Amino acid sequence: MEQTLTARRPVTRPHQTPDLGRLVVSCADGPGIVSAITGFLHARGANIVQSDQDSTDPTGGQFFLRLLFHLPGLAGELDRLEREFATEVAQRFAMSFRMRDASVLTRVALFVSRYDHCLLDLLWRWRRGEVPMDVVQVVSNHPDLAAEVEAFGVPYEHIPVTRATKSEAEARQLELLAGRVDLVVMARYMQILSGDFLDRVGVPVINIHHSFLPAFAGAGPYDQAKRRGVKLIGATAHYATEDLDEGPIIEQDVARVSHRQSVSELVQRGADIERTVLARAVGWHCEDRVLVNGRTTVVF
Repeated sequence: MEQTLTARRPVTRPHQTPDLGRLVVSCADGPGIVSAITGFLHARGANIVQSDQDSTDPTGGQFFLRLLFHLPGLAGELDRLEREFATEVAQRFAMSFRMRDASVLTRVALFVSRYDHCLLDLLWRWRRGEVPMDVVQVVSNHPDLAAEVEAFGVPYEHIPVTRATKSEAEARQLELLAGRVDLVVMARYMQILSGDFLDRVGVPVINIHHSFLPAFAGAGPYDQAKRRGVKLIGATAHYATEDLDEGPIIEQDVARVSHRQSVSELVQRGADIERTVLARAVGWHCEDRVLVNGRTTVVF
């Protein structure tokens, strides 16, 4: 039991600063937005330590901002700050915003089937404190990875899925996650989540897949790619939507390959890229670096 509890707690991130808040904003661009935000924080004794902003067009575009601020006693002041910011700033600019204590970890559920590389990589990074998340649940439609996950001290729920039982399985998943998570990550979960599930889960869902789609869709994509003589392989992490593999893209990467690589070598190279791309996407989301703008994203 002692070993399980030790594994369950990620180490403290060495660069974590107490009383650090994050503010993420999006609204129609126009004059006075930055002044209103910084003036609001200054009036309450906050010190801005980092700020990134972008506009899609200075005239009639969309404005995005991610800001870090330091305020002593932030945890006790956060609720009041949110209410006052909503009234004094957000309403004035018809602004969408998130304000949070940066020390509060994002609660994450990992969905997986049988491929373990993305799952174990995220669990390892979590245990080392490399990603500001707390993995609270692993869900799988197969029992294969239960022992490996439980070694990290994370609960593993096996929920089989067939065409006949898909709706019942998703209902069980929703029941299991209700009120417990802030993000779902499909770490090579080889099932399509229904639009009903995505609507009802109430949190963002991040998916990872190889970048062959849609050219090499279906079974054996690496075999198909080898036969066609591909020169690049890669991976894409994106937010899941009802439109399969068409959600806003968070991160991508590629590697050059040649005729010398066997199918198994292509698979290994692809798995390496999938691991790193998914880890970056999840980390950026948990650090509030990703802002969705329609079908695309702004990543600070």
